[in-house]
Amino acid sequence: EVQLQASGGGLVQAGGSMTLSCTFSGFTWTDYGIGWFRQVRGKEREGVAAISADGSIHYVDSMKDRFTISSDRAKNTIYLQMKKLKTEDTAVYYCAAGGVVGALRHGPWAVLHWGQGTQVTVSS
Repeated sequence: EVQLQASGGGLVQAGGSMTLSCTFSGFTWTDYGIGWFRQVRGKEREGVAAISADGSIHYVDSMKDRFTISSDRAKNTIYLQMKKLKTEDTAVYYCAAGGVVGALRHGPWAVLHWGQGTQVTVSS
C-alpha cells in the first residue's frame, strides 16, 4: 500500500522560512516520481516541484526562486524548503507520487497517489 505522510506545516510570518517533509512507503524511488503540490482555498491544486524516478529535479517556473525540493533516500523522505514566504503562499501543501512531473505542467489530474496535506499559513 502506498502511503505518503506530509508534515512540517504551521504558521509563519511573511518573509520567513519553513521546511516541509514527506515520508513515503509502499514504493521505491525508481517506481515513481514524487513531488509537492499546493492548493489555495478556492483555487485549483497546482504543482510546486518534483523529483522524477531517475532523480532529476523539476520546478514550476514561478516556484523555483523561493522553493527548493530535496530528498533523503535513506529515509524515503522528500523536503520542500520554502523561503521569503508571502501571504499568497498560504495553502494546503500535498506530497504526491506517480505522474507528478507531467502534472507540474499539465495539472494534477493524472497523479496516482496523494498524501493527506499539511496546512501552511503565512501571516502578514
